[in-house]
Amino acid sequence: MSTAPDQTKSSATMDEAVRGILDRLATRRSCRDFAAVDIPRAMLAEIIADGIEAPSSCNHQNWHFIVVTDPERKRRAREISGGNHHFEDCSALVYLTFQKGWTHGNFSIVQSVAGACYHMMLSAHLRGYDCIWNAGIGDHAALHEMLDLPLTYELQGALAIGRAKPSAPAMKAPRRPVEEIVSWETFSRPASSIYPAKLADAYPYFTIRNEENPFAEWDPRRWTWDQIADFRGYAVWAKSPLAEVYVSRRQGEAQEAEHALIPKGQGGTVVEIMPWGGTSTVALRQRLPKADLRVAELSEGNIAFIRERMRQEMPDAPLPGFDLMRGPSLPHQTASVDCMVLPQVLEHMPDPEAILDEVARVLTPEGTVIASVRNRESLYGTLWQDEESRAQIPNQGPFMPIPATTIRDWFAVRFAIEEAYGIGAEATGDAAIMTGDEACKGRLYAIRGRRNP
Repeated sequence: MSTAPDQTKSSATMDEAVRGILDRLATRRSCRDFAAVDIPRAMLAEIIADGIEAPSSCNHQNWHFIVVTDPERKRRAREISGGNHHFEDCSALVYLTFQKGWTHGNFSIVQSVAGACYHMMLSAHLRGYDCIWNAGIGDHAALHEMLDLPLTYELQGALAIGRAKPSAPAMKAPRRPVEEIVSWETFSRPASSIYPAKLADAYPYFTIRNEENPFAEWDPRRWTWDQIADFRGYAVWAKSPLAEVYVSRRQGEAQEAEHALIPKGQGGTVVEIMPWGGTSTVALRQRLPKADLRVAELSEGNIAFIRERMRQEMPDAPLPGFDLMRGPSLPHQTASVDCMVLPQVLEHMPDPEAILDEVARVLTPEGTVIASVRNRESLYGTLWQDEESRAQIPNQGPFMPIPATTIRDWFAVRFAIEEAYGIGAEATGDAAIMTGDEACKGRLYAIRGRRNP
């Protein structure tokens, strides 16, 4: 009688064990909200040691990892980063560096450091810790000084390691379907996930930078609605849906001035169209606690982000309802909405007038619409033209400021205009209210109309 092992059973057991490991690795998610805990230096050393099992270009192993745990240095790291609060709150910050030269021009050493970093992340995850890998670390000169790093070494990023707070979002950013990002033998990809670029004979890699991209297509009219939906649905997860993320000069006092156009005591059904990241949605819920607040959005990804953001920021408030848009068609019945709010989104749309036609359709008789736009006829409009539009488009998606006079004319065709003013006399920052002849010169132009009978 044969005593040979059952190879089929052994293989099945091994596959089950491997599947369990892979499934556990797949639960790794980025964390930006760390609890204040210490990780023993020996444990950190083991995580780093696991990382250097990754492949290294030509086996030079010219990577170098600087582990920062000192509270004052982490505070300084946060300061230099320009806003990464988790740099200060994490248990350890691992700066990823490499010695310049030795094929860094074709990125093999960059890939080596990236591979080592991810290997560290998986090691930390399996040990019960949380991580996030950041390329945006701030001014490199300041970091070279803080770390006493030789100029022959390049900073590639930083890995934050720690334990997530119990309240941290227990969500992993969505991943594209495998069939969308894999093709066999030749390139093939859905058109909605290929973002437009200006037509050129070639796209030299080193001429494209975040701050200077001559091929970036900022004009949303050259994007399809599906491309914009795709971009917004994934890019929003560049941040975790924590309270107060994405609060910038677009919000704050300027946002209060925009929402001041909403009639006092506004009730009934209020629909916000295509907000991004939930900042304006939070402010609307605070302003209209009793309204039936709904959000109409192009992508399920952004809806999931806003929903979690609302849970984080206003845990005791009722969540808004969410409705998925299909292009410019609003998913609401005719004459069913009492108030529509469009927070700096018309300039992001391939066909903004089509949306305004839809707004006129779904508003109840005497229903109200409030819109705000970044104004092309302002100091900001000049700044956008001369500087911002030369860069890569932001994670909010492509946009072009619209002249205030154009918005006013579009409204006049469809609505009875009740009030309009400019917000912000300067190119950035302030929220001065501009009326009369100056209204069309504000950084933002805000307008309220009522559906014509």
